[in-house]
Amino acid sequence: MTGGRGTEPFPVGGAAYRRSSHHRQAVVEQFEIFMGFLAFWGLVLLVVTVWHEITGQFALGWALGLLAVVLAMAGLWALRRKVLRGEQHEDKG
Repeated sequence: MTGGRGTEPFPVGGAAYRRSSHHRQAVVEQFEIFMGFLAFWGLVLLVVTVWHEITGQFALGWALGLLAVVLAMAGLWALRRKVLRGEQHEDKG
């Protein structure tokens, strides 16, 4: 039973992902794997930062590391969206 989800029982991604070529899907999956890696370390840094704040230790370095991870994830998310849409920046001069 697919539940009205189309032909696949467990579709991955949104409509843009399903319309993409196989190569583009592979690239997007690599982005998602790296984003998961960053999310794991972001969670670790969040816990360490909160722990240092609660115990009164110096937490600025941990918080800056967390900020860097969050900014990297935001950049990867934007890049992933561009890849899904198929945008290309070409100079037409």
